[in-house]
Amino acid sequence: MSDFHQTGAITTLQRLGERPLVELEESITRATRRSKAALLIPCLISELERPALLRICDEISQVPYLDTVLISLDRADEEGYRFALGYFKRLKRRTVVLWNDGPGVVNLLARLEAADLHLGERGKGRACWIAFGYLLAQGNIEYIALHDGDVLDYDRAMLARLLYPVTDPILNFDFCKGFYARYTDRLNGRVARLFVAPLLQSLRALLGTHPYLEFLSSFRYPLAGEFALARELSLHLRVPADWGLEVGVLSEVFRHRSPRRICQSDIADRYDHKHQALSPDDPAQGLHRMASDIAKHLLRTLAAADVVLSEGGLKSLLASYQRRAEDAVGAYYAVAKINGLTFPRHEEEMAVATFAVALRSGVEQFLQDPFGAPLIPNWARVLSAVPDAGDLLLEAVQTEGGILDG
Repeated sequence: MSDFHQTGAITTLQRLGERPLVELEESITRATRRSKAALLIPCLISELERPALLRICDEISQVPYLDTVLISLDRADEEGYRFALGYFKRLKRRTVVLWNDGPGVVNLLARLEAADLHLGERGKGRACWIAFGYLLAQGNIEYIALHDGDVLDYDRAMLARLLYPVTDPILNFDFCKGFYARYTDRLNGRVARLFVAPLLQSLRALLGTHPYLEFLSSFRYPLAGEFALARELSLHLRVPADWGLEVGVLSEVFRHRSPRRICQSDIADRYDHKHQALSPDDPAQGLHRMASDIAKHLLRTLAAADVVLSEGGLKSLLASYQRRAEDAVGAYYAVAKINGLTFPRHEEEMAVATFAVALRSGVEQFLQDPFGAPLIPNWARVLSAVPDAGDLLLEAVQTEGGILDG
């Protein structure tokens, strides 16, 4: 059983006992009778071949309060898209399949690029951003929850605990981040455990107290892909296109909301999903690239917040991170040992070595180009430059047959 101790700048909503799921769902149902809720799932076409998505669909089909389930489908040709339309009929509710490779979306993106709105490389970030635009255009959605389509042990209680804090009008939260323990027969979540946590510790030690670092350090699992937010906030979020999505979204939330309007919710006893390869020899792939992208976003956000990051200070950061990450390996060995879990120490040390290389690469790229690739413009700017962009998205989905009614 979790404790209820509060630390950091945001509110932490722990799981205490087992509140009946029906109570949470009834509360959300009452709150969303007028202010509707949607679930967004960014999804590669390849995920339709994996068992995780089947379980997710089975669970979502039982949720009583969702107005719309939006599948932001990537990497699908026309045959794959038609297959997806049949696949998601099992949800038996209003479902929108947004075909990111379809002619409607492709033409819209070309028009936005022509209007000098640079959308970055394709990936999860851009798939989520396009989906935000569709839900904003739909007009009746006030709350949006997001999670991935590869959660192996999915339970619809995860969604309820994610949406409840932002739909309850008395709680007054605009953003809720999910957290959980990631383990199977061993501890998972290497980037969070062995890269982000020790890196934040090093930055706080070297730079002192800073609101942004205190904010990020408040999150139990800052790389969680699950979050829920209010419609108005989604209008103003700029989204990174690369693998810095989760940290980038938190940075944008920090810019636009007081920490009092932000919370994190314990959504599961344990959590498992598709694991990325470490890719120690390829900085363009896997967790190696993810760590590098995260480092760049952190450093650029700090620089934009008036923090002076000297070359000498960044060299100290590299050494400090290495020591703290090595200490973290020892701490997690103890956690695994007391719980009887497998602990492949050599693999953990290899991960630290790879992340150290990734951090050095991120630092070098930051020094060469402190600005970096711009974030995808928020929808407030897009709709100012291209006022009918939302209408074009609605038309594209309608024309391509992407609306499935339960």
